[in-house]
Amino acid sequence: MHTDSAGTTDSAPTNRRSRLSPEREAELYVATLDLLRATGYAALTMEAIAARAKASKATLYRQWQSKPRLVAAALRHNKGMSLFGLNTGSLHGDLHETARRMAYGAAPNTALLASVAHAILGDPELGLAVRETIVEPESAMLDQVITRAVARGEVAPDNPAVGLVAHLLIGAVTGRPLVEGCVADEEYLHRYIDAVVLPALRRP
Repeated sequence: MHTDSAGTTDSAPTNRRSRLSPEREAELYVATLDLLRATGYAALTMEAIAARAKASKATLYRQWQSKPRLVAAALRHNKGMSLFGLNTGSLHGDLHETARRMAYGAAPNTALLASVAHAILGDPELGLAVRETIVEPESAMLDQVITRAVARGEVAPDNPAVGLVAHLLIGAVTGRPLVEGCVADEEYLHRYIDAVVLPALRRP
């Protein structure tokens, strides 16, 4: 049984994933995010997504099991450039490449991410899905950047900022719209890396 945020309850098989083509998955993600922008997370329903994408709710539940997991997957698909494969050979290069990739698509996605971040406060399942689908994979890649920097002698292994780099970067992205009313674009993130992140990691 599945109950969406509007109180609609339905049943659908969840024991296996359907075989959707990448193109069809992309269409479902687009429909999900279009509705998310229009209605907000709380009012978003699997029924509405199915109607928008001309799909069945059973298909959505087979593929993603729940609204939070579908939304997290759609955000992952839409987020832009991953940190996968990031390795420039230096801490400075890796962090500035991180800034470039994080800024990709920032303008259209900032409001969307902010609305989901707000919804996470009242929806633990959504928070778990976003962490598992987006935050943890990207944080693991960022951890590799720091581990390599420690191995090269660029960062002291006992530096207390080592475990806080992901927090710093996420804070930059979410904080600038609140403080300044504009997105954390590439120019801003490069300044932030040089002024905040690198000094924190390089301090004795």
